[in-house]
Amino acid sequence: MKSILGIGNALTDVLAILPDDSLLREYHLPLGSMQHVDMETGDRIWTALKEIGVKYVPGGSAANTITCTSIFGMPSGYIGKIGDDELGSLFKSTMEQYGVKTTMLRSEKSSGRCMVFITGANAERTFADYMGAALEMGPEDLKDEYFHGYDYFHIEGYLVQNQELIAKAVQMAKAAGCIISIDMASYNVVESNDAFLHNLIDKYVDIVFANESESRAFTKCDSPLDGLRELSKMCTTAIVKVGKDGSWLKRGEEEHYIPAWPAIPVDGTGAGDTYAAGFLYAHSLGMPLKICGEVGSIIAAKVVEVVGTKIDVPRWREAKQEIRELMARYDG
Repeated sequence: MKSILGIGNALTDVLAILPDDSLLREYHLPLGSMQHVDMETGDRIWTALKEIGVKYVPGGSAANTITCTSIFGMPSGYIGKIGDDELGSLFKSTMEQYGVKTTMLRSEKSSGRCMVFITGANAERTFADYMGAALEMGPEDLKDEYFHGYDYFHIEGYLVQNQELIAKAVQMAKAAGCIISIDMASYNVVESNDAFLHNLIDKYVDIVFANESESRAFTKCDSPLDGLRELSKMCTTAIVKVGKDGSWLKRGEEEHYIPAWPAIPVDGTGAGDTYAAGFLYAHSLGMPLKICGEVGSIIAAKVVEVVGTKIDVPRWREAKQEIRELMARYDG
């Protein structure tokens, strides 16, 4: 089976259910907000949370995708940067438990984390992000041998802000013969790195995943379909996801609309990451473009039915059965 290597921000989601808003007030975190915090504040909050009791889930867009490709059975690797601390060790060991071969670079800074506070009867979510070691990854950290033996190289769009890192990574991946894919990650990242991203996709990237707002920011086209067609001029395969309305795919003259797979959604976190995993898995098997999109849709539907980014075992079994049946119909 073909293999895949991902690169991304190694962040651990730290989930805590709080009895009241006192901790939020102590650290000046407005209810329902998302705040970036410095290392000292991030460490103090985490220390306070450990006394309350928390749930740890390794995250970050590329890590979510690569975890899923590994569960599908693809030999999967991951490059990220962590601190020499408990959270870094947890991130590494958990990825490896999913079968991912990790190349974890080390930083003197603390490991990155996204602290999620759940409060009140309505389960209001407040976020405090500390990027930490993840932001320390640079082009000097990369080595040619990291890319050898992989068929695909998947880039987390948030890393595009580190232009020197990504420029070197795609050159190494291309030299190693990888098919390169990127998930655009965020419309504001697209807007602030417009020229670099256009050059990157035009010269190096084969497969692009974008949602509706990212497509609009990149192509300046208002409709997803117009954005898809414009995006496809710069890469081999373009995918524009439109949430509950499904996705659009285009490769050359071939174009498909993929409806969203039936689901009872409770949390949309990680849907795009898992869609990419399903698409790339099917692509690695040589499946037709339409089948690749449908596999992405199936697995994305499973993650929106759970809180967080990790699909439970029963839903994984169900997804794999649905995918086998889908591919069997194609083979038939």
